Amino acid sequence: MFRSAKGARSAMRLAGLAVVVGLGLATVGCSAGGTDQTGSSEGTPQSGGSATVLLDSGFAGGWATGLDPATSNTTGANLPQNSAVFGGLFTLEADDDGSNAHIQPNQAEAFSWSDDDLTLTITLRKGITFSDGTPLNAQAVVWNWIRAINSGSTGAPQLSLDLTVPPPSLSQDFMDSLWKALPSDVDKAKVRKQLGAIQATDDLTVKLRLTQPNGSLVNGFPTSSLNLIASPTAYAKLGADAFKKAPVGAGPFTITDDKYSERLELKKNPDYFKDGLPYLDALTFQSVAGDQVAYQTLQAGQGDAIEGLSSVTLIAQAQSNPDVQVTLTPPTSPYVIQLNTRTAPFNDKKAREAIYYATDFDAINKGLFKGQGDMSQSFTASGGLFYNPKVEGYRTYDLDKAKQLVQELGGLKVDLGTTDIVTARSVTTALQTQWKKAGIDVTIDAKPLGDVITKFLSGKWESMLQTAGAWDPSVGIGVSVRFGSTSPFSGTPLPKGAASAADALAKNLTTPLDDLLQAAVGTTDDAARQKAYDEVAKYISDEAYAPFGMAFSPAQVVRKGLHGPGLTTKIPALSVNSGVLYDRVWVEGGK
Repeated sequence: MFRSAKGARSAMRLAGLAVVVGLGLATVGCSAGGTDQTGSSEGTPQSGGSATVLLDSGFAGGWATGLDPATSNTTGANLPQNSAVFGGLFTLEADDDGSNAHIQPNQAEAFSWSDDDLTLTITLRKGITFSDGTPLNAQAVVWNWIRAINSGSTGAPQLSLDLTVPPPSLSQDFMDSLWKALPSDVDKAKVRKQLGAIQATDDLTVKLRLTQPNGSLVNGFPTSSLNLIASPTAYAKLGADAFKKAPVGAGPFTITDDKYSERLELKKNPDYFKDGLPYLDALTFQSVAGDQVAYQTLQAGQGDAIEGLSSVTLIAQAQSNPDVQVTLTPPTSPYVIQLNTRTAPFNDKKAREAIYYATDFDAINKGLFKGQGDMSQSFTASGGLFYNPKVEGYRTYDLDKAKQLVQELGGLKVDLGTTDIVTARSVTTALQTQWKKAGIDVTIDAKPLGDVITKFLSGKWESMLQTAGAWDPSVGIGVSVRFGSTSPFSGTPLPKGAASAADALAKNLTTPLDDLLQAAVGTTDDAARQKAYDEVAKYISDEAYAPFGMAFSPAQVVRKGLHGPGLTTKIPALSVNSGVLYDRVWVEGGK
């Protein structure tokens, strides 16, 4: 249903999803003065027109807490909307076939680490303005980062800031603006210390000082609220409620209408800092109820692209449909069955082992994914960094052992939760059937993403089918999110002496697994990181914290005539789905 500007420029009805960033069919080299644009095998990009993108309401199609990066609880899922509105300091780029994936400065011009790997310096591009005309400068970055850390989002970045650095002298106007944008009960003394660790040293330079090296920090920017810089002036003018509905960034598009978790309408930002971009005049994201509805909507001409089609049956149908193009990208995030060790029944290792032995992910991969899934015994997959598919001593499917353990336990009843999307529901149903053969009684609880988050936060869950890992295992919905003892989305044991995650953080208590996870990011040396991640995978396996399965990258399905990075080229997923750079998406016959 994309339209050229000569046709029906306003004919946008449905909307959708994208997930991060990438390199487009039109190779675009970014410089402080603009972009260089060249043709591709699919032709020369054209300006004009509009596009509608469809996404599953169970994942990226839900933004119930809004789009303010500092307060949204679904920033990691809403990366397409966020990248379209905010652009981002950094993007993930790759060759058209998905190879040579790397982090590329975008609104940032460059970054560097100090010799001791404790100070990250980011230089911004000169002359970038938010869509309200105010400058995207270093002070705006500091304002946003302090908000991201302190505003209470479940996705707030966890940084080991050096709070011993004296803060600079800051203007009263800046401090007044910051205090008004933070929760009323924020610890002001702690914020002042953070302002020493995060400083604007000049108009275009930000320094971030840490107490320990973080080898995944820059890799994680495109999935983090730290990447999304909003206008402090717009926040002050609009107020918190209006701002999370229509935040103001410096990205390729601006918001014209936002119906939470339903529809997001955007128009071209005429002041976007890249010359000639974006190509599209308008972009709409529409939430739809699952893969079947998405594909039917696309076929009916009411959508132009589906971000993250996960049904293997529908993907096969799309691949034989001459009117659409299907792009499968290298997977990075294996399915995982998280087991909550902090409550019964999985505070008993025997129960966890029973789940391992009762689970046959190979059969699920063959049955549901036609063997296309990327099998893994850990949180890595072939499209990401530090891939290792095998773990020594990993418990594989053994029905007799599972039955014996269930007998020794005197029976086993399990609540199995998941995000309410078609593929996840299919996998949990298959697991229910497998586990029943071992004598395990399973109740499935599939909920929308927001409700799954609430369930995790309550701590009152037993098991969850989710995904773990990312392009860099420690970023996005990565291994630390799923297995770090103080993460709200983890079921691993708390440190000894800690009554809660908050207590552990306050007392600086860690578990052996936490220490291994820290070692994996505590260096910028890739060989050392590989060794540490191998140790993390072995520890999770030895303790039977969570069996892993197949990594399956959902498909990008687009109607012929629509092109763009991450839609029709391969980009490894930073999180679950492939990423898209919407400033480079274009329509044939655009004007």
